[in-house]
Amino acid sequence: MNDQLIKNLSTELKIKPEYIKNVLSMLSENSTVPFIARYRKEQTGGLDETQIKKIEDEYRYLENLEKRKDEVIRLIEEQKMLTKDLKADILKQTELARVEDLYRPFRQKRKTRATEAVRKGLKPLFELMLKQDISESDLEKEAEKYLNEEVSNVEDALSGAYDIYAEHISDNAQYRKVILREIKNSSLLISTKKKNAEDEQKVFEIYYDYSEAVKNIPPHRTLALNRGEKMNILTLKFEHNMQRIEGYLSSKVINEKSKIAKKLNTVIEDSLKRLILPSLEREVRNGMTEIGESHAVNIFEENLKSLLLQPPLKKHMILGVDPAFRTGCKLAVINPSGTFIDKNVIYPHMPVNKKKQSEKIMLDMIKKHNISLVAIGNGTASRETEEFVSELINNNNLDLPFIIVNEAGASVYSASEVAREEFPDFQVEERSAVSIARRVQDPLSELVKIDPKSIGVGQYQHDVNQKNLSEALDFVVETVVNQVGVDVNTASYTLLEHVAGLSPQISKNIVAFREENKGIHKRTDLKKVPRLGPKTFEQCVGFLRIIDGKEPLDQTEIHPEQYKNAKKLLETIGSSIEEIGTDDIKMKLEKLDQRAFAEENDIGLPTLEDMVKSLIAPLRDIRDQYDTPLLKSDVLELRDLKPGMKLSGTVRNVTDFGAFVDVGVGQDGLVHISQLSNRFVKHPLDVVSSGDIVEVTVMDIEIHKKRISLTMKKQ
Repeated sequence: MNDQLIKNLSTELKIKPEYIKNVLSMLSENSTVPFIARYRKEQTGGLDETQIKKIEDEYRYLENLEKRKDEVIRLIEEQKMLTKDLKADILKQTELARVEDLYRPFRQKRKTRATEAVRKGLKPLFELMLKQDISESDLEKEAEKYLNEEVSNVEDALSGAYDIYAEHISDNAQYRKVILREIKNSSLLISTKKKNAEDEQKVFEIYYDYSEAVKNIPPHRTLALNRGEKMNILTLKFEHNMQRIEGYLSSKVINEKSKIAKKLNTVIEDSLKRLILPSLEREVRNGMTEIGESHAVNIFEENLKSLLLQPPLKKHMILGVDPAFRTGCKLAVINPSGTFIDKNVIYPHMPVNKKKQSEKIMLDMIKKHNISLVAIGNGTASRETEEFVSELINNNNLDLPFIIVNEAGASVYSASEVAREEFPDFQVEERSAVSIARRVQDPLSELVKIDPKSIGVGQYQHDVNQKNLSEALDFVVETVVNQVGVDVNTASYTLLEHVAGLSPQISKNIVAFREENKGIHKRTDLKKVPRLGPKTFEQCVGFLRIIDGKEPLDQTEIHPEQYKNAKKLLETIGSSIEEIGTDDIKMKLEKLDQRAFAEENDIGLPTLEDMVKSLIAPLRDIRDQYDTPLLKSDVLELRDLKPGMKLSGTVRNVTDFGAFVDVGVGQDGLVHISQLSNRFVKHPLDVVSSGDIVEVTVMDIEIHKKRISLTMKKQ
């Protein structure tokens, strides 16, 4: 572990060096991020999962940077060209690209015009030019000395020397640094439509004749431009202040007494247009793309986190409906535990149109299973199915709410190996109906079965690095699952494998073990699960809850390593372990001098604070602090909306330019960023998250375009 890197990281992240050192040490010992965040707060100063992951990623980058610096120094030293100043310059760099710039003159080059000129023996002619004390006529005479089988005339000799000079200028790290800064600060990016390009939906219309300063282009626009270019609709190019850039290079390359200034200006122009600018433009575009991708991934992360943290609708018998026209609406009933109970199919729509029969089948299922909530997928035929269900409820005077469920990714789950294992004899659509019902009952447990990229809450998700996106989203899922906790006796292996320390195989072993033993009755039973060793047990056990087990503390977030202290705490306040979660124990713990108890029992104050919270509310669920989904009892249509109408809605997706809100008309409305609040909003995520219940006012409706403009501003 490099103390200097830790010091640098401490300055950058504004985190104490000892906390960073402790985090890195624990990670090196195979401790997981969720475990460190939850159960090692004293060693980290209470860092959360995101901060711990940031430490891990940044330290790895700095390590790789130092390795590359050492390698570059070694490679230059081997050429016996390493100077004290150059070494110092390499060592002080904080970006890999700048290290590569310093190495550029010494790198073994592929075949270039300059390397070919050197091979032909023209380097001495370039070195003569470098002194700039020879006239053009004398230079031409000197060039005659370098004619050979491959260099047939003076023009070829001079041309080769110019090529070497152009590359020499291009290899100068300082020149590149200044010009790069100039591009970032002053250059424009120009976008035009390609001739004969097909853009039927005019998706990229605003970029057909567009220009903007590089420094002002927002991340989402970068990705949009990249996509248009990739689809051969747009042509992108830079517009630079060439007078300033050429003026700068001339002042650096051409000395006051130069006798070949005119020739050198031509060399400078060639070096810029052929070598420097294309290279730096690529670097700028890559940097913009990297920022754009990182930003898009962050938005996806926030949306996914909000979606996974939606509160479960517990204690409901739910009828899930997967709408369709020709193949019929698939129905599936699940009980409050998520267990499948019954299924059927109805044909209330054209072309089959068996509406009366469909009503009878659905009504019978509602009454037979005492259904308390209907969940309708928002895919094809959703609107018509919603009307059918609403009419059935009203005609039969049922006190039965329904909810529209975003079924993005349901088809992915339904065709997956996980779904086939759960319901081997079901049709794909029947599995979807079960999944739709479960998404309402416990969104987290159901959504973890699906690739996060298929859940439909991203922006430009197909335009970003898929490996980075997958890693980021997997981290979000892991963080949320561990923050919520898992009932080890009901969780699927797909949910268990996201628990800290658990692999897919160990998760399957846990499910097999509980089936063989008719449940897991205490946390220590997990030690008997095949391949679940001491380190894995330490990492996972605090996140696995056992409800109504033999040890009351097993239902809490308290780690078994602290059970002794927890029992001592109960003894101190005069309560029994059976009283945890009662009002009486809450009153006693509120009077406790926590600092004194912590000091007397050698327990960290953060750990004690978490222990107290768990004893007061052993089954607490962080999802309870979020808005519960909106339930409906009637149907609105797009044509029912009028400007000025006030509605409640659910935020479905958040983008850079605003939030899409489901107001129950089958088409999400857009609250533009300028309409999110009466105050200035830097980014929509500062105001709303996916799953939020918000009050909106209709501003405008374009029925033919299916566009709804909404505002959240207070009127």
